[in-house]
This record gives sequence, structure tokens and C-alpha cells, in this order.
Amino acid sequence: MNFEQLGREIGGRIAPDAAPSAGAWILVALAVALVAVALPPLWRPTRLAVTIVHELGHAVIGILMGRRFTGFVVSADMSGHAVTVGPRRGIGRVASTWAGYPAPAIVGALLVQISLHGWARTALFIALVVLVLSLVFTRSLHTLVAVLGTAAAVGALWWWGSPALTALLTLAAGVFLLLGAWRHLGAVITGGGRSDDPAQLAQLTPLPAWLWNLGFVIVLAACSWWAWTAVAPLVL
Repeated sequence: MNFEQLGREIGGRIAPDAAPSAGAWILVALAVALVAVALPPLWRPTRLAVTIVHELGHAVIGILMGRRFTGFVVSADMSGHAVTVGPRRGIGRVASTWAGYPAPAIVGALLVQISLHGWARTALFIALVVLVLSLVFTRSLHTLVAVLGTAAAVGALWWWGSPALTALLTLAAGVFLLLGAWRHLGAVITGGGRSDDPAQLAQLTPLPAWLWNLGFVIVLAACSWWAWTAVAPLVL
């Protein structure tokens, strides 16, 4: 395979496909995501994806707010920590700290919309690029392996998956991230500590942690509603 042919192959896998038709595959995708979040033996390893998106959410908003992203860690217990360098207080610090919990819900809702409009393989390519670029910011062996494994899975689906399979799994991934965002937020609301994002936001601003949690709930609810507007016409 020469470079010209390779370029055509890559281009063909980036271009959008026709929007998939409604069918039982949508219910299969929803069921896969629900089972993965609801069953502890499946949730424990798969929540890694939610944590990675959470930490990259901190990083992306931090960079957009003028902060310098120096790295992130995903621990063996699937918790994580991202570091951005800049002023210790101010809007940039607040925005980057806030971005973690909404990130999986926002990405999840986008994936739901994308998967149902024929852009699944395009989204997978973008996700692959982000994951590969993020490898240089990993700060532990466990984090490196976790991100590399996720990138390999996304890359394999993007390169070898059929349009139907990529749409199904992209929809499942979107719903999983949405449900996982709710589960993560529920955990921090019911048992969060001083090192969690809402408590840090309360220290950085005059607003109490419960008000930040309420803001997270509103964002996640809006993302869930937006995703549902795409799914509902196809399943009801």
C-alpha cells in the first residue's frame, strides 16, 4: 500500500456515512450501555473511560483559559487527577476545576447525536487523535497503559469496523458516558470529600459545594435531554 492509497483509505474512514436507519440496533446499544453501568463487575473496569474524559475535560478547559496542562494520572481505583499550571485562583482555575464532571456528559451527548447522523467514524478518528496526543501527558505507567489501551480499541473500531458496527458502538459509548457521568456525580454528591471538585470549587469561590453540585445536575440533565431528542424519535 503506497502513501496515496493510504491517504484515500484514511479519507474514506473520516468522511461521514449515511445516517443509519432506525432498528433494533439502537435498543441493543442502549442495553449494552445500561448493563455496563449497572453491573459492578462491568462498571469497575469500564468506568476508566469516564475518568479519562473527566480528566481531559479539566485539561481542555484549562488550556482554553490560558493555563498550561502538565499531565494527568488515572489511578488503579479508576480515580484521576489532572494538573494545569497557572494562577492559583481566578476564573481560569475555577473553569478548569468545574469542567471535569460535565465533560463525560457533554461528550456522551455529542456521541449520541453523531452516531445517529452518520458521523460515527469521523468522531472515532477525532477521539483517536486526542487520545494519542494525550499519551505524552500521562504521568504514571497505569495511566499510560489505560490511555494506550483505550486508543487501541478506538483505533481498531475506526479502521476495521463497518459503518453499522461503528454507529452501534459509538451510540453505546455515548449513552455509557452519559450514564457514567450521572453515576460519578451521584458518588461525589453522596460521599465526596475535601479533595473532590465541588469542595475545591467551594474553596475557590463564595458558592457552597451543594450549589456547584446543583449546577452539575443541571448540565447533566440538559445533556441527557439533548441526547434523548435524537434517540426518542427512533425508539418510540
